Amino acid sequence: MQRFHHVMYKNVKAVAMESDQNRVYLVHKAVLAAVFICNNLMRGEFPIKLSQQQVEFFNTFGFLKLTGMFKDDIDDITEAFERVLQAYQEKSTIHDGSKRTMVGGCVDSSARLSALLDDPRILGACSSLLGDDFIYWGSDGNYYSGDTGWHPDGQEENHLHIKVAFYLDPLDGTNGALRVIPGSHRMGEQYAKDIKRTVMNSEQYLGIHGSEVPAQVLDVIPGDVLIFDHRTFHSAWNGSTLRRMFTMNLCRQYPEDKLDELRSMIVNHVSSHITEYYGIQMRETADSERMKHLVTMLGLMDWDKQTKHLKEKIYISVD
Repeated sequence: MQRFHHVMYKNVKAVAMESDQNRVYLVHKAVLAAVFICNNLMRGEFPIKLSQQQVEFFNTFGFLKLTGMFKDDIDDITEAFERVLQAYQEKSTIHDGSKRTMVGGCVDSSARLSALLDDPRILGACSSLLGDDFIYWGSDGNYYSGDTGWHPDGQEENHLHIKVAFYLDPLDGTNGALRVIPGSHRMGEQYAKDIKRTVMNSEQYLGIHGSEVPAQVLDVIPGDVLIFDHRTFHSAWNGSTLRRMFTMNLCRQYPEDKLDELRSMIVNHVSSHITEYYGIQMRETADSERMKHLVTMLGLMDWDKQTKHLKEKIYISVD
């Protein structure tokens, strides 16, 4: 019960310190936190930190599946996701299944999805891998279509970046489930070098189709969460024309003398003119605890000046 009292005190104190416009949101957040904590106390499932075995598994193989982590919340999470994707299509093109539809900043566009960054399950898992002061640096929401070939999401040799993925449809190897090559994140080792050299052109180098590359197929049902290292090679095959998923990208905090490395990396991921790094809902519903994970990116550079040569961003905001 000590954990329950601590969280309730923290949220009540936050409500008292906030302006009127944020108090309704914070009260709602405090109630959700209290209910979640009580339920977990009754089930004996606190704390939410990953076990040492789970951390070791992730470090060894470059991925982790958290079965049923959000099974009780997936309906309203899916509803929030659909509101963002539908709002995007009203301002852009309609998804017709011919190619992937991607919404950058999907999580940041929704108050409900932004609140995932406050959720003890996400905080526990991410802080177990990245430390308590981790950086949240972006998200995307997707209607996937068809196959996705083998690739990593990054090659940050000395700094851990992870992707937290929510899949909103049941998937297995026959209809587009994520596949990963265990251990392919271990840059510098000969095995990882061979994977990088061969699997993106597997027919040329290995004489097999990409779908035949030996890999772990990560079957999922809505409510499961997948976490993988950006350096882990992954793909999807036999996919339908409407596979729904969204991701949250996070990394270990960068020390002051390494921020130029972060600037150089992140600027290549920004494809639109923005005046603020995060979306409206992510910023306006943030309390002081969430801001700990946002402050580095917010102050990293003059985003307006740095991106003014790019096309204007399509902003989405749903509460």
